[in-house]
Amino acid sequence: MNIIVLAKQVPNSTQIKIDPVTGAMDRTGVPAIMNPDDKAALEFALRIKDETGAKVTVATMGLPAAKKILFEAIAMGADEGILLTDRACAGADTLATSKALAALVRSLPFDIILGGRQAIDGDTAQVGPELAEHLGLPQITYVQGVELKDDGIIAYRRYEDRVQKLFCKFPVVLTALGDAVAPRYMNVDRLWNECVDDKIKVVGVKDINLDPQETGFAGSPTKVAQSFGKVINKNPVVKEGTPEEMVEEIISALKAQKLI
Repeated sequence: MNIIVLAKQVPNSTQIKIDPVTGAMDRTGVPAIMNPDDKAALEFALRIKDETGAKVTVATMGLPAAKKILFEAIAMGADEGILLTDRACAGADTLATSKALAALVRSLPFDIILGGRQAIDGDTAQVGPELAEHLGLPQITYVQGVELKDDGIIAYRRYEDRVQKLFCKFPVVLTALGDAVAPRYMNVDRLWNECVDDKIKVVGVKDINLDPQETGFAGSPTKVAQSFGKVINKNPVVKEGTPEEMVEEIISALKAQKLI
C-alpha cells in the first residue's frame, strides 16, 4: 500500500501581525511550522503504516525552506519526502495549488491521499476537495478517525451535531481534522539516521508535466486584496439583570444598530 500525505509549511498564525498601512501580513521573525491539520493527516498515515507496513510519502509545495517539514515528517516515521518548488508556483491560490499538487500526485503510486482539512494561514478547506476533483477520485473530508479494510477504508466524518461513518474503496482522498489525533513525536534515531537529503526529492513544474500557466499567479483566478486582524473592543458595556431583561437589552442594541 502507498500513502501520500500532503503537508504545508505555514507561519505560526498566533504570532502573525497585520501591517496597518499596507494591510499585508507581517511574517518577520515568525517561525514556520507544519500545518497542524496536515500533521494529524500524517499521524493517520503512520498508524496505517504501523498496521500494514504501507509506504508513506510526504509531499509539499513551497520554498526550498519547506524541506524542514519533510525532515520532520521523516523523523516521525515517513519513508520519503517530495518538495515541489518552482518560481512558477509563486502566488498560487487554492485552485492553482490544487492543480500543481494533482500533477505531482499523478506521477506517484498511491492508494490513499491524506491531507489536512485546511491550512491555518488560509482557512479555506478547498485544496483537498479540489485535488480530488482534478484526479477524479472520491473524497471524505473532516475525518476524525479511520479503520482500514481489505478493499477500502472506513472514515468517520465529523459534523457539528453528529459523526457520519463512511466506507470508500481505494483510491480515495481524505482530509483530517487537526484535533482528531495527537501526532507522535519525532524519533531520535530517525532524526539522526534517516533525515538525509537522499530521502527528499526536489522537483519543478517541468518534472511533473505541469503547464506554468496553470499555477502560480498566472493560474490563480482569485487574488487577496487585503488582510486584516480582528478589532477588539477594549471598552465593553457590562450590564446586569435577569435573563429576560438581558434579552430585551440585546434586542434594543441590535435594533439601534439596524441589525434587526
